[in-house]
Amino acid sequence: MNPKAPRSVDSPIWIYPKHDPSWIKEIIDEFNIHPVTAQVLASRGFDDLEEIHDFLYAKLPDLHDPDLFLDMNKAVERIFKALQNKEKILIYGDNDVDGITGTTLLTEFFEYLGVSVFSYISNRISLNQSLILDALSYATSKECSLLITVDCGITAANEIKDAAERKIDIIVTDHHEPTARLPHCIATLNPKVQGSTYPNREITGVGVAFKLAHAISNQLVEDGKVSSGKIDLKRYLDLVALGTIADMGSLVGENRILVRYGLRQLRKTKRIGLGKLCQLSDVRLSEITPLEIASKVAPRINSLGRIADPNKGVKILLCRDPHDAEILAKELDNYNQERQKIERKDSEDIDALLTKHPEILDEKAIVLYSNRWHPGIIPIITARIAKQYNRPTLIIAIDDRIGKGSLRTITEFPLLPTLKENGDLLLNFGGHDYAAGLMIAEKNIETFKNRFIQSVNRSLKEQDIRAKLLLDAKISFGDLTFDFMESLHLLEPFGNGNPIPIFYCDVKQIWPPKLVGKSHLKLYFDQNDRMLEGIGFGMANRRTELLKKNLSLHLAFSPHINNFLNKTSIQLQVRDFQVI
Repeated sequence: MNPKAPRSVDSPIWIYPKHDPSWIKEIIDEFNIHPVTAQVLASRGFDDLEEIHDFLYAKLPDLHDPDLFLDMNKAVERIFKALQNKEKILIYGDNDVDGITGTTLLTEFFEYLGVSVFSYISNRISLNQSLILDALSYATSKECSLLITVDCGITAANEIKDAAERKIDIIVTDHHEPTARLPHCIATLNPKVQGSTYPNREITGVGVAFKLAHAISNQLVEDGKVSSGKIDLKRYLDLVALGTIADMGSLVGENRILVRYGLRQLRKTKRIGLGKLCQLSDVRLSEITPLEIASKVAPRINSLGRIADPNKGVKILLCRDPHDAEILAKELDNYNQERQKIERKDSEDIDALLTKHPEILDEKAIVLYSNRWHPGIIPIITARIAKQYNRPTLIIAIDDRIGKGSLRTITEFPLLPTLKENGDLLLNFGGHDYAAGLMIAEKNIETFKNRFIQSVNRSLKEQDIRAKLLLDAKISFGDLTFDFMESLHLLEPFGNGNPIPIFYCDVKQIWPPKLVGKSHLKLYFDQNDRMLEGIGFGMANRRTELLKKNLSLHLAFSPHINNFLNKTSIQLQVRDFQVI
């Protein structure tokens, strides 16, 4: 963050957990878990013992039946026809990690079945409105008669109409919100289509691809074409975990099962290219965490879709040659460094714009546009600005009189209803309620900006744009033992929809904080004669609040194990503090 930028938001509002002693006792008695862990479960809305049991202990056999997808039988039937007639198949995926991992999964799966299969990842840098037409041209050049989309296609009704003229059948697999008009194709696999009977609306694109592979495997076994042990679907779960975490899939329900087992598979994966990429990312594959995937591995793969050729993402995940894998991993790392340079330049420009025009923050939404910004980078910056100022945010990069926009928002304002209401101004749009994209003619941007801001201003109250800090449980330093830290593993994997718990308590500050690097604080706390260190990332600007002696604080934090110079200790990651 640019230190000269205006202060993001006021201090967050602390949302304390509800305390229900009888329900917490019931959880403790049933599962024999620590009272604080029981409080975390209660705070997160669990109100049924069976629901808690499923959350804590669900296994792979508890995954939903893939046949619950509408059209799954049609998709499998058409694919079996392709297998029988030895047709060539094209897997066409979106250019982010979700699309790349799903494309890799289906390509590898069909290769295993002996199918002549090709893959193609869309390249969105060109601002082309009809990317699927590029895929159809590629399919024609490779004589493919069946095209399967991954993580895209649900909003491409017009483009898919052209496929029939080329004698190419299409199966759409996607998880984005559909528009009113569904594509006319052989089958549409999407948990969000009207009348869907699939229980998991939050499954990601790679998850839907996995479900298709699962359904095909089931049919092959049922028809006696392969034995039940011949196809090991677990080998693809590393890809499912990678794509689900990178796409911010909610880590509850079925997604939680897929990611939990997928992380186990990832830690022993034989994917040489992925192993080389993790080495370059300073990640130990055998101990990889969701946070490392989201912050280190995914950005390197995503950089391809931002500024380079995203097809290399599939290539590195399929790569079996150590020499080629090393070259590809270095390429991805270099692209990521280039992406970071562009991002820094555009971020500084946007921060300077907000500093120069503080009146922008008088509105409850932020809408910015320019022809100076890179269209592949704006989704990253949009996510940061929306989080920093806790407002619905739209940033548009303009090229050749066409704007490509990225939208991120807060819980209180879902995006899609407003995008649908103003569809007359847009060339196209798609995504989710909380992360979406659009394309718009430059001449319509100002009108759309005004409508969007008015819609947000009408919907949101001043309180809504204050950041919220959701606290899970009160805890004492005496409870922060290594055994307790071990017990928290039961709640993993942490990520979107299942964040790392945030605890709170009252403490004394025993020494003034030290500055670490340029923007972090190291803090020293005491409670009942036990001293623990804390780290406050990005909190250097609050150091002056803590320079008095013998301060008492309300402290909100997440504990973690810190390994430094062969010494293991419990350290507190400080989320916020209030001077008492």
